Amino acid sequence: MKTEEKFLPIRKGLLEFVLLRVIAGEKLYVAEMLKRLAETDFATQEGTLYPLLSRMRRENLVDYEWQESDSGPPRKYYKLTPAGKSTLKELQLYWQRLNDTMVQLGSRT
Repeated sequence: MKTEEKFLPIRKGLLEFVLLRVIAGEKLYVAEMLKRLAETDFATQEGTLYPLLSRMRRENLVDYEWQESDSGPPRKYYKLTPAGKSTLKELQLYWQRLNDTMVQLGSRT
């Protein structure tokens, strides 16, 4: 089994965290998110992203606003809510703890 395959469930589980980080920088619409993710190990498709964004909106982590587009119909631009910003901070702290643990465990060998 290839390394990428072993980490597939972990990458799927991290996608919400990744999206929160991506959206934290600026308001984005889905095509921009997909483009940014396409260049990483978190590349995904619209069919994965839309349901996740819908769930995150129901959980009050993200919200969106419609903006006119010069090149077509209006677009939904997603942004973090205060709860989303708080969740992102918690996830970043937890990620750092996990990373620290991996470093500590590796240094004992």
